[in-house]
Amino acid sequence: MEFALSTHLFVNERLSSHILDQTLAAGFRTMELFAARQHLDYHDPNHVGDIGQWFKDHEVALHSLHAPLYADKDWGRSGGLEISVASLDRRHRIDSMEEIKRAIAVAEKLPFRYLILHMGLPGEEFEIEKFDAAFTTIEHLNIFAKDLGVSILLENIPGGLTAPERLLQFMRYTRMDFGVCFDTGHAQMTGGVHAAFEVLKDHIASTHVHDNGGETDDHLLPFGGTINWTETMHDLRAAPVKFPLLFELRSYEPPMTLLARLREIRERLDDIA
Repeated sequence: MEFALSTHLFVNERLSSHILDQTLAAGFRTMELFAARQHLDYHDPNHVGDIGQWFKDHEVALHSLHAPLYADKDWGRSGGLEISVASLDRRHRIDSMEEIKRAIAVAEKLPFRYLILHMGLPGEEFEIEKFDAAFTTIEHLNIFAKDLGVSILLENIPGGLTAPERLLQFMRYTRMDFGVCFDTGHAQMTGGVHAAFEVLKDHIASTHVHDNGGETDDHLLPFGGTINWTETMHDLRAAPVKFPLLFELRSYEPPMTLLARLREIRERLDDIA
């Protein structure tokens, strides 16, 4: 299978050609950029243009862009907007939609295939009215994204609104067949990877691959938590659509050290028969 990397690993650093060079040198020719303004400032056309030029110069295709989670540069610590397309507060929902559109608009200079979207907030409780709110917002985003050649993928995240069964319910409720970014770490926290895969397998178009102990969203390297990677690799290889295994990791050590360790992890995953 093809392996890919999210720049979530470097999310607290400003994205630069140096980071992208190191990622490419580690063997990743498929990438996802994380739209956090302290990292990829999608409000800054010069920054976006510089990153877009790097992808052109190196003939590397950008697989996906992760939608922003906050509108500011410090993860909401200064009171910035926490983005939610399912908010029952209309002003909050519209502001969230506009912020996501700003991120999607980078596709004009930095083309990408998929926008990875959280439908709600982690741990959010289910209310049917939130389905209506999310549907209205995502419908607008879909129109905007398609004009730029971008498809929206919904990500399974822990909580009553966006667990695997709820995503499937949302598709049936709205009669829209959304693609899914299948997150292994989040799946492990909501009943296990295999069970989540069985629910979502017909909709998976991309992945976020990481590990944890089943309780907290640690974004560990595979084999660092409790996920059964033999079972998981068998499942992912059997999916109807082929997609990259895209690592979305947190940096508990210098990122370049972790990139070096990823070579061994990729070999171990590849060796699973």
